[in-house]
Amino acid sequence: MIKDNQSLFNRLHILIDALIISGAYALAWWFKFKSGLVSYSIGLPTKYYFKALYYIVPAYLFLYYQFNLYNSKRASGRKRELINIIKANTVGLLAIMVVLYAINQPHFSREMIMIFWAFNVFLETFVRNVIRYILRFIRRRGYNIKYVLLVGYSKSAESYINKIRLNPQWGYVIRGILDDKVERGSMYKGVKVLGKIDNLSIILPENKLDEIAITLSLSEYGRLEEIVAMCEKSGVHTKFIPDYSGIIPNKPYTEDIQGLPVINIRHVPLTNTLNSVAKRIVDIVGSIFAILILSPVMLVISILVKTTSKGPVLFKQERVGLHNRPFMMYKFRTMYVQDEQEEQEGWTTKDDPRVTKVGRVLRRTSLDELPQFFNIIAGKMSIVGPRPERPNFVEQFTEEIPRYNIKHQVRPGLTGWAQINGLRGDTSIEKRIEYDLYYIENWTMGFDFKIMFLTLFRGFVNENAY
Repeated sequence: MIKDNQSLFNRLHILIDALIISGAYALAWWFKFKSGLVSYSIGLPTKYYFKALYYIVPAYLFLYYQFNLYNSKRASGRKRELINIIKANTVGLLAIMVVLYAINQPHFSREMIMIFWAFNVFLETFVRNVIRYILRFIRRRGYNIKYVLLVGYSKSAESYINKIRLNPQWGYVIRGILDDKVERGSMYKGVKVLGKIDNLSIILPENKLDEIAITLSLSEYGRLEEIVAMCEKSGVHTKFIPDYSGIIPNKPYTEDIQGLPVINIRHVPLTNTLNSVAKRIVDIVGSIFAILILSPVMLVISILVKTTSKGPVLFKQERVGLHNRPFMMYKFRTMYVQDEQEEQEGWTTKDDPRVTKVGRVLRRTSLDELPQFFNIIAGKMSIVGPRPERPNFVEQFTEEIPRYNIKHQVRPGLTGWAQINGLRGDTSIEKRIEYDLYYIENWTMGFDFKIMFLTLFRGFVNENAY
């Protein structure tokens, strides 16, 4: 029955989408040729424009299917849906342009197709959000509910219950938990342990469940095949919520090695040669450009550092970089000259007496970091990446934070995702690593450019940089 309802909903959704696509296309045609808001020259007759809908509508519906726009809306996010709508419509726009070029049709208005893209994205997003709110309104009042049974008491079971409780609009009701190790009658946030896992053979034939969620603990994975077979035999929709979220990332990178599925514990896009080469080219070109533009500023800083305190203009210090290899990182000197023992002290703190007056300004504005553009040209650093640490801190953090050394799978950066989010200086190293890992696993060239852009507004002046 549930499957029938979902199938009916999808067919209705497809019909609504077909009407939206047609309406957006007609609206774009009117806006271009009839509204008087856009100038145009005489082109094709109207009938040729609307004949194209015979091909555009099914093509776009197919694209919507390919971009997962007919998946269940229960737990799907609006942001992800908007991105998929934009992607599908952009592919459709490009496909239309290619077809028009291939059939040598110069009179079909490209401007109208661009207007159609804008109207279609807006209308699809608006209507889908209306449908989403209607469904959630219905579910909050006890209709369109799915009843779920959890098999296995684990951290993943508790996390799933927490999510369901926080999002009643999803329309899920958890009937209970089956587990062999937790005593019957035990409760977690209103959800009761009903009995042993073997009770599945009694519960499933009653046909009162819409879904089974397998939430076994890692120690019980030996029964997984047996439980899946039992659930599949009953015909109840079954999903698996693994209990290894602390080990494997939320979006694991999977490979297929001749039919053998492999899950990588970490997906590091920069291990791909093309990605690495592209990033290196941006680093070299960007650093040369920055040095040329900022050379007058660096000259002034050099003079100020040299004339206001004794010692060299540049300060160099050993840091740990790519593949845990040490390198010498350069900065403008911001402290009075110290002996080697003093330099090994911890991070600078507020009103640190070791920092010069000029150095305090340079640190607060991050201008002391500018010489690192030369580290970047030398290949020791990148414009964007996790900030490098001293070897003694790396040794300490490696023991305290199990995932710390993952940051050394990429080149350290002049700026980074953690830094533009305020995690500099005397701030939580655990939080910093969390942001660094997010950057490493979600790297794209666009993400790098975003961080560079935000550095101009967030990355220079920082209240935690003493």
